[in-house]
Amino acid sequence: MTAVVCGLAAVGASAAPTVVATGLDNPRGLAFGSDGTLYVAEAGTGGPGPCFTNSEPNFVCFGTTGAITQVRNGVQSRLVTGLPSLAVAGGGGSTGPNDVSLLGNGAIAVTLGLGAPPATVAPGGLLAGTGLGSVIRLQGHSGHWRSLADLAAYEASANPDGTDLDTNPYGLLALPGQTIVADAGGNSVLGVSASGRISTLAAFPQTPFTVPFPGSMDAVPTAIAKGPDGALYVGQLTGFPFPVGGSTVWRIGSSGLEPFQTGFTNVVDIAFGPDGSLYVVQIDSAGLLVGDMVGALIKVAPDGTRTTIADDLFSPGGVAFGPDGAPYVTVCSVCAGGGQVLRLG
Repeated sequence: MTAVVCGLAAVGASAAPTVVATGLDNPRGLAFGSDGTLYVAEAGTGGPGPCFTNSEPNFVCFGTTGAITQVRNGVQSRLVTGLPSLAVAGGGGSTGPNDVSLLGNGAIAVTLGLGAPPATVAPGGLLAGTGLGSVIRLQGHSGHWRSLADLAAYEASANPDGTDLDTNPYGLLALPGQTIVADAGGNSVLGVSASGRISTLAAFPQTPFTVPFPGSMDAVPTAIAKGPDGALYVGQLTGFPFPVGGSTVWRIGSSGLEPFQTGFTNVVDIAFGPDGSLYVVQIDSAGLLVGDMVGALIKVAPDGTRTTIADDLFSPGGVAFGPDGAPYVTVCSVCAGGGQVLRLG
């Protein structure tokens, strides 16, 4: 197997990958503006501290190394830097800016993850005032930002899934009058109104498992997309033991959560293409318990036919469609400095 570019070992025959952005720190979600500018969320590389053990559990340290990168007219630059970030030593596998979405007025919304109990960022908490565990709005190109909603506080008060308190705002979708967030830690999908009011749109139950030992698996919703039918669709990573074929793409219908497509593995992002097909990003097609971090981009046609667009992407983290109709994916999404955006032909 011959490496084509960093982060891409091999792709399906129909794909002709082009590197669009490089040198990214743990790149995750991405989105295009109306003018064709590409925006990429970089989760950063943590920093000197404070440090603590998160929900993984990993020993992570705080810093302000998160960023939003833009690619405008082929030129890559960091639009915003200094965003909060948590990472292990070496800066890989960080938590920080997890996704980016464009609001109707052209402003940029960003989810700031946490992966820890809400008390960590509550008043008096170790990371109080950092902004982690929230969705924010960037103030133009100034580098300043303000909070749209404190999702950690909502998890603490509402606890939509009724299990242990934990929050990790991840997938993001800005719609007219409402911003939708997948809280991977809280196992919920939340709606944030223009005034900042938070409501629960869906909560995911745990699923029992028996291998490697009996237990209950969290859903871990990671991705949000609006379908051609106007409904919301949600992709899930799943929690431990991250079973192969254990991930589902859900539809939030009039009667609540409905399974739409099943049999995926460790889904981190979804998007609908110009032809109405659903595109699904698997961060590790062999299951995260194996740890080889080789994932895929899978297309599901409207009739349900599945086609693997790229089957050997290293740790892909997000997908978005450009104005040219092609899928763009982030790869090496757990890498400090080695992340890229690829255009798949």
